[in-house]
Amino acid sequence: MADTNGLFNAEVFGKHNFDALDDIYTSDARILPPGAPTIAGRKAIKEFWSNMIQATGAKAAVLESVDAMLAGDGVVEIGRATLTIQDAAQIEVKYVVYWKQEDGRWKWHVDIWNTNA
Repeated sequence: MADTNGLFNAEVFGKHNFDALDDIYTSDARILPPGAPTIAGRKAIKEFWSNMIQATGAKAAVLESVDAMLAGDGVVEIGRATLTIQDAAQIEVKYVVYWKQEDGRWKWHVDIWNTNA
């Protein structure tokens, strides 16, 4: 989990390498962003993150796992994150990710988050 969460911060937020999302999300993943409809599939997820990061000037997303629970053939992770955006402003969020194995790697299959404010 820590490696994948770190990849999200370093590659997606840090380098704007949206192809790294192939190693983070399953091919049929879904995200449930706050105040928006569910987004399904890796292509649409890449578009979401690209637009969001560019629109907010996001610089970092440091994720910290708080708890992990087995759930069927997957794992549910509860965590918190600090997002750094324009002018070094920080946003605190909480998230839940359902992890699933794909191609021998644990990836995010369902991802939902919201702010603490």
